[in-house]
Amino acid sequence: MRISLRRAAFAVALLAILAACASSRNLGSNVDDLSANAQLKAVLFADRKHDYSDIDLTIYGGRLMLTGTMLTEDGRRRLIDNAQRASGVDEVIDEVLIADHTTRGQGLEDSYIDQSIRARLLTSDTVTSSNYKMSVSRGVVYLLGVARDKNELDKALQIARSTAGVDKVVSHVIYFQSPPVSN
Repeated sequence: MRISLRRAAFAVALLAILAACASSRNLGSNVDDLSANAQLKAVLFADRKHDYSDIDLTIYGGRLMLTGTMLTEDGRRRLIDNAQRASGVDEVIDEVLIADHTTRGQGLEDSYIDQSIRARLLTSDTVTSSNYKMSVSRGVVYLLGVARDKNELDKALQIARSTAGVDKVVSHVIYFQSPPVSN
């Protein structure tokens, strides 16, 4: 039994690595994002002065998008300060609202929206779903990532906007820049 669990864990880890390599991003970039995410979560967890439980951290290529709600402006500023100091974070995108925490019902609705969009992006023949990350907060979809071109981004935005329950879509997607060709 112990050997089977080890093999299963190894297989899952191997699949995660292969999936990372199969995306348009390299493994190093994925690992850097995971490391920055873990570091920032540890810092926020250690901060007992503010409640960050309704904050989502979404990182892609060193760009960190903060979404959700904070109860106070002081807490939001502290969150942003911590995010800007995190290793591996090149840019902080602040989409945090000062408001009461998301209700359980709204959280379930946001999760449904999130999963619906992810499924539609995954099955789209014109969108590379691994190029996008997203967060949904109070019916607002926040997209982060790198589009291959305008057509791909337009399709990703159309998928998000046409999903039931979506009130608004905010894009922080940039276009892929090919490296210069040297002679």
